[in-house]
Amino acid sequence: MFKRRNYTWNDGKSLSLCDRTLIMGILNGTPDSFSDGGLFNTPESAAAHVKQMIEDGADIIDLGVESTRPGSTPLTADEEIERLSLLIDPVLNASTVPVSIDTYHAKTAEYAFSKGAHILNDVWGLHYDPDMAAVAANFKVPVIIMHNSNDTNYGDIIEDMKAFFFCAIDKALKEGVTPQQIWLDPGIGFGKTEEQNIEVMQRLGELTAHEYPILLAPSRKRFIGSMLGGLPPEERDEGTVAACITGVFQGVDMVRVHNVKMHKRALAVADGLLRGE
Repeated sequence: MFKRRNYTWNDGKSLSLCDRTLIMGILNGTPDSFSDGGLFNTPESAAAHVKQMIEDGADIIDLGVESTRPGSTPLTADEEIERLSLLIDPVLNASTVPVSIDTYHAKTAEYAFSKGAHILNDVWGLHYDPDMAAVAANFKVPVIIMHNSNDTNYGDIIEDMKAFFFCAIDKALKEGVTPQQIWLDPGIGFGKTEEQNIEVMQRLGELTAHEYPILLAPSRKRFIGSMLGGLPPEERDEGTVAACITGVFQGVDMVRVHNVKMHKRALAVADGLLRGE
């Protein structure tokens, strides 16, 4: 079920996709993210949170400095780099695991990789910035291609997502990104209604059936709050666990979450039950 991948970087950090669900810990270095904006956007608080998430079981740290919540104000690449420049060195120095950069600007990605970041996490799946695939290829980094859309008008949503992914994969391969470097993310909470998010969650197996590893990122999303009677983001962790386990039982390889410790424990049980370990 799992897609085997092994990565090693020049700084000695490594990552292996193996017979358990990997955990990506979210580091929002933003003043305005929907769940924890303003909590970890100083060098000291960001580094401390990195260390805590790794102690709790994070396999990857995902650093982003622009909020992508609905209604947020987009940053230019220069504004994003200005924010990132305060955090990138403290985060990389604090982290003993690979650090992914959450950006859709090629200029920001190039800056982050020149500083030593390890993975690209593009919320526009190589569709926003025409130079992004070339940057990833030049630095030879793994690329997480997330599905996104400016509207919610789909035919069959999974088939439309596959078309989006195949287009992005084609761009990546033409620029020199290798198939082993490509991961996919269904983009829960992006370009989808709450009903569409639930449908995608129910049909994840149609995506995990393909060769590329799947990252699932439902953490504290609005559809979970709605299913729990309108709970605010900080009270959605139990619902996030349920969503992640739904993904694990359909073959996802990684989950991106805020509460690493809770998911480390829950997924250890889910993986053990699923694989008889």
